[in-house]
Amino acid sequence: MFSKATEYALRATIYIAQRSSDENKPGMAEIAKAIDSPQSFTAKILQLLTRNNRIVSSVRGPNGGFFLTDKAKKLPVRSILEAMGEDEVLEKCVLGLKQCSEAKPCPMHTNYKLIKGQLIDLFETKSIQSLADEFENGGAKLNNRIK
Repeated sequence: MFSKATEYALRATIYIAQRSSDENKPGMAEIAKAIDSPQSFTAKILQLLTRNNRIVSSVRGPNGGFFLTDKAKKLPVRSILEAMGEDEVLEKCVLGLKQCSEAKPCPMHTNYKLIKGQLIDLFETKSIQSLADEFENGGAKLNNRIK
């Protein structure tokens, strides 16, 4: 549904929300390993997420790393999609048609319209922290390694 970069951005943000604190700020290499993302790709993603400290914040230096402010943890998950330039994916036609509408629907329009509304609601009502809590409490992983 989303690009690989956005998938990694979602995972990275959740990981940072889980692991960061005043005493601990995970570094780029740790985050890349935890989410199974190449380090150089992770660096580019984190650069987008830290732009204007909107979602992820960072501190340089030996004790530096990435963290989320309390305000950022309360942001809806859709804010990550916006930072990655992919929030329009939720609004598009499932078949990618530009002319899909109520007046000229694609073959999947009627069925997908209900699901699309639920997806939009999910991404707008779930906070970053609530996802981080669900991953932590449910034992889900943020990578594809089998263990």
